[in-house]
Amino acid sequence: MRVAVPTNNPGGLQGVRSAHFGHCDLFTIVNCDNDHEKEVEILANVAHGKGGCLEPVKLLQQAGVEAIVVAGMGARPMQALSDAGIVVYYADNLTVPDVQTVIDKLANNRLPAMRPTQVCQGSGTCQH
Repeated sequence: MRVAVPTNNPGGLQGVRSAHFGHCDLFTIVNCDNDHEKEVEILANVAHGKGGCLEPVKLLQQAGVEAIVVAGMGARPMQALSDAGIVVYYADNLTVPDVQTVIDKLANNRLPAMRPTQVCQGSGTCQH
């Protein structure tokens, strides 16, 4: 499975997770095979403008991503990811601060799918 994690520069397995999907510096993509990471790639995010969270969705779809683990995102990109066949998982940044912890928890089925009630409403009061 190809898993994307929104990450701050420089990314990688020790990379610090970005708090919000559309505003991340880059995506750390981990190819997992039999619950073990196999290959790590860094994919630069596209420039983000107002309402621009759909561009990263296209980027991830073109990169063959099958799942993403986020700490926050809006309803439009969440729906677009779902429509693209990309499963969205949720993990807060306080208890899951880096990419390696994300992969470990995902491999052990300890991350829930993100619920529509967890999306950001665009008011700046997101819970991440």
